[in-house]
Amino acid sequence: MTELKADVLVLGAGMVGVGAALHLQQRGRDVILIDRHERAGEETSFGNAGVIESASVFPYMFPRDFGQILQYAMNSSPQVRYQFSDLPSFLPWLMRYYLASSPARAMHSAMAELPLIRRSLIEHEALIAEAEVPELLRRTGWIKLFRSDATLAKAVREFERAKQYGVAGDVLDNAAIAAREPGLTGDFAGAIHLPAPGFVPDPGGLAKAYAALFKRKGGRFVVGDARTLEQNSGAWRVVGPGGAAVAREVVVALGPWSDLVFRPLGYSIPLGVKRGYHLHLAAQGNAVLNHPVLDSDLGYLLAPMNRGIRLTTAVEFARRDRPPTYIQIERALPRAHALFPLGDAIDAKPWMGARPCLPDMLPVIGKAPRHAGLWFDFGHQHHGLTLGPATGRLLAEMMTGETPFADPTPFAVERFG
Repeated sequence: MTELKADVLVLGAGMVGVGAALHLQQRGRDVILIDRHERAGEETSFGNAGVIESASVFPYMFPRDFGQILQYAMNSSPQVRYQFSDLPSFLPWLMRYYLASSPARAMHSAMAELPLIRRSLIEHEALIAEAEVPELLRRTGWIKLFRSDATLAKAVREFERAKQYGVAGDVLDNAAIAAREPGLTGDFAGAIHLPAPGFVPDPGGLAKAYAALFKRKGGRFVVGDARTLEQNSGAWRVVGPGGAAVAREVVVALGPWSDLVFRPLGYSIPLGVKRGYHLHLAAQGNAVLNHPVLDSDLGYLLAPMNRGIRLTTAVEFARRDRPPTYIQIERALPRAHALFPLGDAIDAKPWMGARPCLPDMLPVIGKAPRHAGLWFDFGHQHHGLTLGPATGRLLAEMMTGETPFADPTPFAVERFG
């Protein structure tokens, strides 16, 4: 059997894994990137809304409003849906999520992640320039629409809070909404335009461009099965159809599948998933969508991707590998058609993916406590595209003995006991 040797194996070629591989490579490490697919960015990194959320100071925490919780429990919310038959499997995780979302703990998570959020677009801009794909970053920001005075007022309060941390933006009335997005139709209380975040019109394509850059700089990308990972005589080994890859260090960056590696190694980490869907549709006639637009009260987002207008849903709680249910897409479609002149679906069927989440909405980044040479980089919740290169930098600095640009302590796996 062929055996490739390197300094580091990175398991998972999504945005997080590719970001880690590139930053390790920049610091002189010989890296092999391993994925079950022959191309990078084929899973969670492919399906998101394309927003590099450099203005999202506060993570997506469990709500504290009783009315909203009741709406979730009744399965009547457009933002969140759950599979009742799967409730026993994810209810304990939801309880941990609720407890981690207290005001004090939510603020702790926000402040821990803030240096990464502030670094996110900077890291992407550097990689996009080096990969020579400037067309994959648009500086439009994104727009959040609100249909009631109450939800607008709440969002404005949160925006005012975020402004204390350097977030810029504009509160829009209906005339300002129409000026920015003439194609939208609806009865809006108002909107917030956040201009700083970047927009990526092909998220999977960006991960592939970064992987191509990694290979041009001498990195190797091989197909392998992360479930074969084993440690022998101080070296880590993964097997694939083309042979084995061996290194003294390994990074687990498998997103929602990271448990397939850490559980057999004896780690109990509360990794959950929030599933989501997307569907591409054609725009009618000469209609143009200029920004990603979140229809906040109705629980979906439209984004002007290269492939078409991408309709993305909010959150579904269900087991990761359960067959897809398209209820959220089906409910969002007529609402989206009423908002913007959409034509036929471009995709044969909706895509489904899973966001990897820890209860405190912070990723796990750093050294595994019981295995030499084992490192974790997963659980980026809604911010995998946003944070992949930034957390890749943080991890690479830790692995090579540099002074980390952010305090890594809040991301340590030991926080879960």
